[in-house]
Amino acid sequence: MKDLSPLKVLGIVAAVVFLAAAAAHKHRQTREADPRRATGASGIVVLTTDWCGYCDQLKAALDEADVPYSELDVEDGAAGENAYNAVGGRGVPVTVIGQNVVHGYNAPRLTSLLKELGHDVRLQ
Repeated sequence: MKDLSPLKVLGIVAAVVFLAAAAAHKHRQTREADPRRATGASGIVVLTTDWCGYCDQLKAALDEADVPYSELDVEDGAAGENAYNAVGGRGVPVTVIGQNVVHGYNAPRLTSLLKELGHDVRLQ
């Protein structure tokens, strides 16, 4: 350590500060992209892709039951991808119902959460 010049120490400190600031910025972006910030207690957001059959099945059931929801494409490179990362997405669909996040096509869990909000959705 005694070989470090003041200039090297300053460079190391600057790098650490930069990395910490970058991590804080990424955390703030992730928090701001979380769809639960907009769903409140009863809003619904479905995170999908255009190739996902389960996504299509879920959206069709919600449409048939006249359930209002927002859809975000996780492959859009913007809001959908950011929302997916914010909720720890793993696979699609990811459904945000109020403050609950359901990963995958979990029909019993989705049906239960939707029923709590007064929606009679038939998922198979």
